[in-house]
Amino acid sequence: MGCASGAGRMSGTRARLREGRALGPQPKPEWLKVKVRTGPNYLDLKRLMREHGLHTVCEESGPCPNIYECWEQRTATFLILGNVCTRRCTFCDIITGRPPELDEQEPERVAKAVAAVGLKYAVVTGVARDDIRLDGGASIWAETIRAIRRHNPACGVEVLTPDFRAMPHAVRAVVEAEPDVFAHNLETVRRLHRTVRKGFDYDRSLEVLRLAKIFRPQQVTKAGMILGMGETIGEVRDSLVELRDAQVDLVTMGQYLSPSRAHPQVDRYVDPDEFAELGEFARGLGFAHVESGPLVRSSYHAREQEQAGRACGA
Repeated sequence: MGCASGAGRMSGTRARLREGRALGPQPKPEWLKVKVRTGPNYLDLKRLMREHGLHTVCEESGPCPNIYECWEQRTATFLILGNVCTRRCTFCDIITGRPPELDEQEPERVAKAVAAVGLKYAVVTGVARDDIRLDGGASIWAETIRAIRRHNPACGVEVLTPDFRAMPHAVRAVVEAEPDVFAHNLETVRRLHRTVRKGFDYDRSLEVLRLAKIFRPQQVTKAGMILGMGETIGEVRDSLVELRDAQVDLVTMGQYLSPSRAHPQVDRYVDPDEFAELGEFARGLGFAHVESGPLVRSSYHAREQEQAGRACGA
C-alpha cells in the first residue's frame, strides 16, 4: 500500500531478520530491468518535491520502476496518516508500531503540496490506523479529498485506502467526499491472504469494495494484485471473478519484488505472456480497464484508468 522512510525500512528489516526469514534473492529477468529516462517534467517535479520537503510512495518504495513515466505525466502518489502502520503485511517494507498522534492539518498541507507541484492527477494512499477506533482515520481521508478539490479543482483524485475494518460509516465517509477513484487492494489470492496480509481479511477487503458501490453507485472502484508469491494462475482467476462480482471496475496486476533480503523472496517471476493472458481473462469478465504486466503497480496509468472507467459508465 505504501512505503516508509529509510528508518522505517531498517526497522522492518531487522524485525524480519530476527524471525529468520531472510532468503537468497533470485536474479531479475530482463523484462524487469528499467532504464532511467528523465524528461523535463520529471526533473521539475523532483526539484519541487525537494523544495517542499514532500514524501511520495513513488520514491520511497525502491523507487517505483514507473516513477519516470508517471512523473513525466505529472502524476504522483502521496502517503498520509504517517509512516507507521498498525498492521504488518509480509511483502511490505513499512514499519509497524505505534503511530504518531493524528495530524488534523495534514489534509490542507497535502492539498497545497499538490497545487505547488502542479499535479494533474493525485493518488493518495496511507497506512492502516487501527489505533483510531472511531473510523480508522477515514475522516482524514475524506478531508484530504475535499482539500485537494478546494485548492486544485482540475486535479483528479484517487484514494488507495486500507480496509477500515469494513466499518460501513468509515467507507461511506470516504466515498461521499467523491474521489474520482476509490481503490483498495486485494493483493493476493484467498489461500495466501492470511499469511501475506496479516491483520487483513480476504472477504473483508471484498466487502469494502462492495460498500463503496452501495454508498455511491457511480463511484469508480479499483483493486490491485501482486503475483509471484506462490499463487497459481487458477487462484488468480478465481480472485478476479470475485472482484468482478464485487462490481470492481478497474484492476491491476503486477510482479511482486522483494524489498530486501529480510523479506519473503520471490516465489517466481511471472512471464509477461502470463500477465497478458490474465489481462485478457480479466477483460473478458467485464472490467472497464485492466493493467497487467510485470512492472504494473496500483497507480500505474492511474489517470488513464480513471478515464477508461468513466468512458464505460462506471
